Amino acid sequence: MGWFARLALVGLAVAWSWPAPVRAQVDLAPFVAEQEFGTLKVSPTGEYYAATVPLEGQYGLVIMRREDKAITASFRFTRGTSVHDFWWVNPQRVLIAVSETFGTRDDPLPTGELYAMEADGSRRDLLVGWRVQNQRTGTNIISNKREERVAASLVDTLPDDDRNVLIAVRPLINDPAWRVERMDVYSGRRTRVTTAPVTRADFTTDQHGVVRFAYGSNTDNVSRTYLRDGDGAEWRMINDEGVSGRRMRPLGFSDDNATAYLQVEHPQGPDSVVALDVATGEQREVVRDAIVDPVPIYDHRGRTPVGARFLGPQPRTAYFEPESPYGRLMRSIEAAFPGQSVSVSSATADGRHKLLWVGSDVDPGSYYAFDSERKSAEFILARSRGIDPERMTTMRPVEVRARDGLVLHGFLAVPPGGDGRGLPMVVLPHGGPYGIFDAWGYDNDTQLLAAAGYAVLRINFRGSGNYGRAFLQAGAQQWGGTMQDDLTDATRWAIAEGIADPQRICIYGGSYGGYAALMGVAREPDLYRCAVGYVGVYDLPRLREENHREGRSARTWTRDWIGTDNAALAAASPTRLADRIRAPVFLAAGGEDLVAPIVHSRTMERALKTADVPVETLYYPDEGHGFYTAAHREGFYRQLLDFLHRHIGGATAAQ
Repeated sequence: MGWFARLALVGLAVAWSWPAPVRAQVDLAPFVAEQEFGTLKVSPTGEYYAATVPLEGQYGLVIMRREDKAITASFRFTRGTSVHDFWWVNPQRVLIAVSETFGTRDDPLPTGELYAMEADGSRRDLLVGWRVQNQRTGTNIISNKREERVAASLVDTLPDDDRNVLIAVRPLINDPAWRVERMDVYSGRRTRVTTAPVTRADFTTDQHGVVRFAYGSNTDNVSRTYLRDGDGAEWRMINDEGVSGRRMRPLGFSDDNATAYLQVEHPQGPDSVVALDVATGEQREVVRDAIVDPVPIYDHRGRTPVGARFLGPQPRTAYFEPESPYGRLMRSIEAAFPGQSVSVSSATADGRHKLLWVGSDVDPGSYYAFDSERKSAEFILARSRGIDPERMTTMRPVEVRARDGLVLHGFLAVPPGGDGRGLPMVVLPHGGPYGIFDAWGYDNDTQLLAAAGYAVLRINFRGSGNYGRAFLQAGAQQWGGTMQDDLTDATRWAIAEGIADPQRICIYGGSYGGYAALMGVAREPDLYRCAVGYVGVYDLPRLREENHREGRSARTWTRDWIGTDNAALAAASPTRLADRIRAPVFLAAGGEDLVAPIVHSRTMERALKTADVPVETLYYPDEGHGFYTAAHREGFYRQLLDFLHRHIGGATAAQ
């Protein structure tokens, strides 16, 4: 059967199976606009705010006086390089970490460079990093330091030391050994403090700024946790994942350094937080949820763990000492913002002035200034003023039982109004896939699709994070296997519940989600009416070879999580299964994508055309792993809504 004949039959089937809905077109402007602000932090004395600001597809940094919001300094890079994170290291100086941005689907990758700048914009310098002598930041930085092929990351700002910080440093080679150094934030001069007992490590300090924990792995990717008694003391291993079958990640120390808090995995169920008596080695469980893993909450200094946030059906918090002054204060703040998620972004050194981030499933979030003495909160700014929470739709938590009995958790959004039944539906698998998860909160794609009239189902298939070790590892080597079955089972659940019209379901995802979308229509040709793959990977043998070039750790990860049997990988690759696909496909990709190279999409396109499957594409040669440029995002969303409209109904984009 030829391409035009197949397309005509698809169109005829759709036309007879559902009436075209009457729905207003979708205004894309709020959904493609860049956020006005990213992260906001207050200086130790409260004199300044520093904030990341989106600028033409990258993040820069601005500093403003808190009193009158006047801009005192700005810092930005050339295209493709962004401010990754930043820290006030004393009342006047900001330390800045850099990242390379390869697209919007994944977090930018840190380059290991650290810059510093005064609050008034003076004394800018690259303190450590590989391009000390070849700076292309778009700033007036001048440096006479030697060029080093190293990467660095912050370990501790050392709040009681205005001149120095602790950083982790590694050479720019595959599988490097890390060390901790003390660095002068003005001169960049560094002195070694300690070396990691494992190849790749994260470090945790105590309340005096002494490096006490090292947590990481060698090229076998088996995690190990080490503790030492103080500066100059020997490292001793307190957990070996290869022996215990669990990971133990240090979170920090109590104010008196007598207790260390760690996040600990369990054979079944979610992680817990345990308190370790450093002197005796005795452990006691502090908090644990029945469903999801803890996310640590720290005090206003960002040093002492005081509780945990659980990102379950709706976020909740639990404090180690609920009746402590800090616990009572935070509960009163949370009560002032019912139905929303509240966290402390930063605080002054004395804890009086706190910056609160407040957001929800219908609100991308806003910042408030909270005065702990006056017990008052003042609105500062919204991340995205174009999003009207009153016009967004809520996320309903759902629980689905997979065919093998495993319980899956996720979220369902339905368009505002109506009874929420018999709807056209888009299944939206997340990327990653391992360790990534969908949580309650604002999601741009979900809200856009709901505005167009679709139910949106996001399910945390096995292999997702947030549900404990066993759930994560259940997804190992299950690309196209049980991970895909989970998406199928969730889709059938929505049909059985009467939510989805079985004749009007599509599957759309980015990165791994793009892979899952194409595997969905390959494995279940009668379930989905169309598929959208956005910056996806579709050829697993090629992916295996790409990963193998990154060193022994990457090869070990590929072996453990994707697999090494090329025949099995080929059998789970959509590029090799195009002859099974009957639903129309839309592929979008960026020519500069280093995470999911565009060759995956072009190979998938050729395979679909060879199999006479209707396929349309959108390729931008100057985009990466997701589209940064507003015009490109608008072009993608416009074509996405048009594609979905033609195959399962729903609104198109307004002109």
